[in-house]
Amino acid sequence: MKKKICLLLCLMLALLVSSASAASKINSDGYYKGIRLAGKVKVVDAFPDIKVQIVNSFPDLKVQVVEAFPDKIGQWQFVEAFPDFTIQFVNAFPDIKIQYVNSFPGLP
Repeated sequence: MKKKICLLLCLMLALLVSSASAASKINSDGYYKGIRLAGKVKVVDAFPDIKVQIVNSFPDLKVQVVEAFPDKIGQWQFVEAFPDFTIQFVNAFPDIKIQYVNSFPGLP
C-alpha cells in the first residue's frame, strides 16, 4: 500500500514538474506579464519591468535591435527617454532569456 502511494506521489510530482517547464514565459501573442515585447526599451540598473539574460541558445525570445520602427515582436529600439518598457540585464534568475539575431526576431 505504501509503495502504491509513493509511486502515485512520484508520478504526480513528475507531471507537475514537466508541465511547469513546458509552460512558456511569453504568450503566443508576444506578451510577458502584460508587456508587449516590441518597441522602445530603456536599460536600467534597478527596478526594471523585466529582468533579461542574454543567451546563445534556447532563448525565450529572439531580439533584433533596430534603429527605427520597432513594430514586430522581438524588435527593440534602445532609447534613453520615453520607453515602452524597461529592462535590466542579469546573469542569474532572469524573467526571460533573449538571443540577439540579425533577422527573424520573435518567438523561437
